[in-house]
Amino acid sequence: MRILLVKTSSLGDVIHNLPVVSDLQRVFPAATIAWCVEESFADIPRLHPAVTQVIPVAWRRWRKALRRLDTWRQMGDFRRAIGAVEYDIVLDTQGLLKSALIARQARGKRCGYAAEAAREPLAARFYDATFVIPRNAHAVLRNRWLAAAACDYPVDLPLDYGICAPTDELPWLHGERPVVLFTATSRDDKLWDEENWCALGQGMVARGLTPVLPAGSASERRRAERIAAALAGALVPPPLTLPQIAGLLGRARLAIGVDTGLAHLAAAMNVPVIAIYVASEPALTGVHGRGFARNLGRPGHPPAVAEVLAHADQALLVSQ
Repeated sequence: MRILLVKTSSLGDVIHNLPVVSDLQRVFPAATIAWCVEESFADIPRLHPAVTQVIPVAWRRWRKALRRLDTWRQMGDFRRAIGAVEYDIVLDTQGLLKSALIARQARGKRCGYAAEAAREPLAARFYDATFVIPRNAHAVLRNRWLAAAACDYPVDLPLDYGICAPTDELPWLHGERPVVLFTATSRDDKLWDEENWCALGQGMVARGLTPVLPAGSASERRRAERIAAALAGALVPPPLTLPQIAGLLGRARLAIGVDTGLAHLAAAMNVPVIAIYVASEPALTGVHGRGFARNLGRPGHPPAVAEVLAHADQALLVSQ
């Protein structure tokens, strides 16, 4: 059996799709599973040992360069790559017009959400089979329920993201009790105040933990460095790849982050995680896993430092 999953972005959405791979592997142990994903997130499916092929798509980059001949050549290469195999099931768990059109480039029975369940109802017109999945369920459950309906297997399988931490060395990391603080996110209105991070970090230091503040862009790095300057022994590591962040999380006692896909990666790896929500609603897309996972705050009502520290103490008891 050959199965192609289409879940291209964003980072959190891609992570939320990992349990689908585990479910398919459990039900169809001999199946080969391919995954079409945005090139910047391709390392996430590669963390799952049951994904036999990753097919990168560069739509985010291509749409900014549609006048370039090389863009159209790359798009042609992608169409040939995704169409090279006849699949038994092509499953689009994204439910967008973009992802539906990508699924149409593949050969096989194309399955997706019905119009009333899809994020963009027009997407349903491009599938061969559609399924009504409740819109008010968590994203992880929606993905898994859609896969179960399309492939006709039970929906009550154990939750398993199926990934584990890479074992690569991190020479810059010192201390045996790191706490990873994800202070950056995609929108400024989702940020938690720097003063709060400083107070939280000081609480972590007082508990014998070493705060580690990963950062990507220049503005994220400046923010992380300002916070780290207030915390004895805190580390701002060099720019890290997604596998390196996974490796860092595998060594962490705890992860705390704002609404960012990296918090979801911690949950996927069964690392105790606390997600802080300032301007977004966590009910349908909050951190979700088998281990300790807490979503604190809601739009306009971010959690106080004392509340986060109280949950951190619970998490540290669990992880001892």
